[in-house]
Amino acid sequence: MSKPKIYIIDVTNRDGVQTSRICLSKLQKTMINLHLNEMGVFQSEYGFPLTNHETNYLNANLELAEMGVLSPIRLSGWLRATEQDVTKAFKLVPRLRFLNLSISTSDQMIVHKFKGKLDHATVIKEMVVAAKEARKLGAQCIGVNAEDASRTNMDYLIEFGIAAKEGGADRLRYCDTLGCDTPFSIYERIKTLAQAIRMPIEIHCHNDLGLVVANSIAGAKAALDCGCDAYINTCVNGMGERAGNADLVSVILALKYGNMMQDYPLDEKINLRASWKACKYASYAFGVPIPINQPGIGSNAFAHESGIHADGALKDRRNYELYDFEELGRGDPEIIETGRKITAGEYSGIKGFRNVYEKLELEFRDEKEATQVLELVRYANVHNQKPLVDEELKFIAKYPEIARKIFTMNP
Repeated sequence: MSKPKIYIIDVTNRDGVQTSRICLSKLQKTMINLHLNEMGVFQSEYGFPLTNHETNYLNANLELAEMGVLSPIRLSGWLRATEQDVTKAFKLVPRLRFLNLSISTSDQMIVHKFKGKLDHATVIKEMVVAAKEARKLGAQCIGVNAEDASRTNMDYLIEFGIAAKEGGADRLRYCDTLGCDTPFSIYERIKTLAQAIRMPIEIHCHNDLGLVVANSIAGAKAALDCGCDAYINTCVNGMGERAGNADLVSVILALKYGNMMQDYPLDEKINLRASWKACKYASYAFGVPIPINQPGIGSNAFAHESGIHADGALKDRRNYELYDFEELGRGDPEIIETGRKITAGEYSGIKGFRNVYEKLELEFRDEKEATQVLELVRYANVHNQKPLVDEELKFIAKYPEIARKIFTMNP
C-alpha cells in the first residue's frame, strides 16, 4: 500500500476571484491555469459552470486540456450540491470531469441561512442526490464540500462524510469557512473525521485569524496520520474572501521546510521554480502588490541589512536563509527598457504590432495571419483593461481560436 500524500488544489480562479473589489479577465484566469500547471499543481478549481459569462472560458480551457496544453493539471468546477445545478452545469460544460459540490453543514447555517428550506436530513439527501447525478453525467472525480465544517457538530459531520462516501464522492472538503480553527482544533477535528470516514480529506482554510497556512498543514498532517491522502486548497499570493486563503507558495515552503513535516510526502510534481513568475503575474493581473515580507516571494524575503545578519549570510547563506532564492525561480536580472518602446494596445496598427512580436521572436506566416492576431490583441486589451504582458501576447499568437472563444461572451 502506497504512503498517503499531500496534493495541492489551487482555488485562485474560484475563491480568489471572489475577493471583494478585484476581478480577473478570462484571459488572466487562463494564464493563471497555465502557471499553475507549470508549478505542478494537482488541480485548479477554475470557475463556476453555472455562471453564463464563464461558459466559453470554461469550455475553451477544457479544449486546452484536451490539446495537452493544460496537462496534467485537472480543471474542476464549483457547484452548489443540488441536482438541478449539476444537470444544468453539464449542459453548459458537457466535458466537465472534475467538480466540487458544496453545501452548508453547521447548525448556524442550516438554521440561519437556509431558514427552514433544508434541515439536517435534507442537507445530506440533497448532497447525495447531486453526487449521484454528477457521476451519472460523466464526473470522474467528485469532491463534496462541508461548508462551515469547523463549526459543524462532529457527529453530524461524520454522518455527512459517510453519506458522501457511500453516495460516490471521492473526497470530503473540510471548510474552515470563517477561519475560526487553530492548528490544534483542526488537527483534532480532521483526525476524528478521517478515522471515522476513511477517505481523502480536502482542507479549505481562511485567514481571518492569520492562521491559514498553519491550519492547512496541521489538517493535512492529521489526515496523513490516519492513512488518508490530503488535498490543501491554496490561492496564489493568498488571495480570497475577506483576509484570504492559504498562500500557495507559503504552503509549499511550510511542507518542504517546516520542522516535523519532512515525513509527510508532498506531490512530487510540484515545481517551486515556476512560482516567482506565477506570483508576479497574479499580482499584475489582480492589481494587488506582493507584500515585501511575503514568504519566498516578497522583495525582502532574501534581503539582509543588519550588520550581523549581512555578515552571517555572506559567510554562509544557511546562517540566515532557510531555503534558496534560486529554488523559487528568483535570481535572474530583470531588464526594464528605458528607451523607445512600441506597445500593442486596442488601437495599435499593423507595423507597430509586428515590431512588438518581432521582439518576442515570433513571426507570422503572412500579412493575413498578422492582421487576424492583431484584431485579437485589440480585443484582449479591451477584455483585460490593462496592457498585455509578453506571455499573454505569445498565448494569443499561438492559440488564436482558443483566445477568440475566451474573449467571447453571449449576454
